[in-house]
Amino acid sequence: MPSKKKNTLADQTHQVLPTRSATDPAATRALAVEVARGLSDDKCTDVVVLDVAGLSQVCDVIVIASGTSDRQMRAAAMHAEDTAAAMGFPTFRKSIDDRTTWIALDFVECVVHVFEPNARAQYDLEMLWGDARHVEWQRPKK
Repeated sequence: MPSKKKNTLADQTHQVLPTRSATDPAATRALAVEVARGLSDDKCTDVVVLDVAGLSQVCDVIVIASGTSDRQMRAAAMHAEDTAAAMGFPTFRKSIDDRTTWIALDFVECVVHVFEPNARAQYDLEMLWGDARHVEWQRPKK
């Protein structure tokens, strides 16, 4: 009788499934850059744009920013939604936690996170996506 080998986690291989975005990657990147600039204009701090194409099965670009108050975070998120809609990316889903410490906007290929600084440090999305390439978003200096 053949011996039954226990199937351990180490024996399993992780299958990476390729994704195919429905929109032009340049348009998605342009959206992320414009949203990042708008968040910065709305006084959000530590704005980061991460290119997660090929790393994430969910989206191609992630924008992360810190806000200063629930009112400021809500206003910045609303402006991000307006910017995305004007660029042809309607909001697919929006989530705001009870105390407004984290607002997530899903535009399918681009996901935007606006955090209260302590919540941002707790979830540490930059570390989670540490392999992602950082995208420059600042306006050229005059």
